Amino acid sequence: MEQINELKYLKVFQKVTKLISMVLDHQQVMDTIVRELPGLLDIDAATIRLLDPSTNTFVMGAAQGLSMEYLSRSHIDTDETMAMINSGYPVAKTDVDQDTHFSDQVLVSQEGIKSVLTLPILFQDSVIGILRLLTRRNRIFTSEEISFSMALAEQVGIAISNGRMFQEMENQIDFMKEVQEISALVNSTLDLDSVLNTIVERLPRSMSCKACTIRLLRPQTNHLELVASHGISEEYIRRGEIEGERNIAVALTGAPVSIFDVSHDERVLYKENMRKEGIKSLLAVPLKVKREVIGIIRILSDVHHCFTSSEINFAVTIAEIGGTAIQNARTYQKITLLFNQVEESERFVAGVLNCIRPQLLVIDKDRHLVLANRVFLAAMGKEEQEILGADYHSLWPGHDCPVEHCPVEQVLATGQTATHEHQLIKEDGMHWVERTASPMLDDTGQVEYVIEVIRDITAKRQLELEHLERVKLQGVVELAGTVAHEINSPLFAALGTAQLLEEEMKSEELANDVQTIIRNLKNIGELTKKMTAMTGFESRDYVGKTKIVALR
Repeated sequence: MEQINELKYLKVFQKVTKLISMVLDHQQVMDTIVRELPGLLDIDAATIRLLDPSTNTFVMGAAQGLSMEYLSRSHIDTDETMAMINSGYPVAKTDVDQDTHFSDQVLVSQEGIKSVLTLPILFQDSVIGILRLLTRRNRIFTSEEISFSMALAEQVGIAISNGRMFQEMENQIDFMKEVQEISALVNSTLDLDSVLNTIVERLPRSMSCKACTIRLLRPQTNHLELVASHGISEEYIRRGEIEGERNIAVALTGAPVSIFDVSHDERVLYKENMRKEGIKSLLAVPLKVKREVIGIIRILSDVHHCFTSSEINFAVTIAEIGGTAIQNARTYQKITLLFNQVEESERFVAGVLNCIRPQLLVIDKDRHLVLANRVFLAAMGKEEQEILGADYHSLWPGHDCPVEHCPVEQVLATGQTATHEHQLIKEDGMHWVERTASPMLDDTGQVEYVIEVIRDITAKRQLELEHLERVKLQGVVELAGTVAHEINSPLFAALGTAQLLEEEMKSEELANDVQTIIRNLKNIGELTKKMTAMTGFESRDYVGKTKIVALR
């Protein structure tokens, strides 16, 4: 009988090892084992759970013959059993549906499980998973069956590790190609939306997952804002805030978070929304620029998936590349906005300057023209591009303003506002020009630019001269009135005396002379009368350049 059992075990072992050798993908290895073991070992169900190092818990890898409700229970077994398994020892139990120490006894009873053999899956003396053999009838596993099952579990551990290693190698090669392609795509543009959309579309496709989201931190509020998504519905997007999720909190510290079963993991909120969306596993990785976390990438899987180290490293690498590309795109946006603002400011300033009626120009400390308004350009008869950057003094050939009197030079020398007036010959004659220069200082108080305003004050000068002439003539008028007043008294006395003499004159010749005197005195009286009654005057040309005053 013993020889028969050994032969049976040998055949089973050979078949299992043959099955294991036929596939290299560790998921296929697990699916093959749990599918074939019930028939080979006369059991009703089999499960394989793998150790998730990030949470130190065993997550479902493959199962056969059990309901999803039973597989989704929160506790695998009692604490004592799990302690034995973690120590590398197998545990065989019967009548498990009657075990009151088991927290999920109701589920066990509903599933009809009677006996369970739990075996650690070892690789290089480390527990990497659990193999469980289950029956719906009481069955006492013999020491030979347990020993054989342990040997089988060890082969499963080797097969899983080899499959993982092979898949890791394949993944690394594929991921290297993907890294190159995605890096080239995101670095080929400075458009932020294109960068974000490339990441959320290519990353889940590369990892054979359902969807991907990117959330960026707003520095002002420290709030995560969804900026790109792919593969998920609007209803799922609007489910609510996610800052309270522990997986997000951990990722924001800079560490990736892998969750095998989102429906039973305390690090996930909105479990019902994820169930409706068909999300079963997720990977959250931080978006970084150097050491600063600027956001979160979440890769969502619609099948239970234990993310491998190569997958996590791949996602982290893409996140680092994406973080740099996003930062570059953001910087480009800021620069573009700044340029637009500068252009708008330049247009505004140019509009203001062109509304200024006097000529205005700006000169730098090296005496180069950097800005001029439209009035100055029109006066010079040149286009802006012709004179910008030109030497300031080269703008004034034949100028009647010596350098030592130049207000721009005075400002550059003293740092104080300076004004100078001089004459300028134009086509229509001589003009007076007033030039006022003012300094623009830098942070150190040194002159960085000089603003010069040039005004044609010819009309002002003419008005001033006319006013001066009027003042002089007014003085003449006032003097004439005074003189007339002073003349009138002796004049009237002389006229009276002459008239008396006229009456007494016997000689006709003398009488005629007195009459002449009286007539002239009357003429003088009329003139003084006009002078005292004078209201105005005007200048009239006389002989040559001489002018006389005509009184009104």
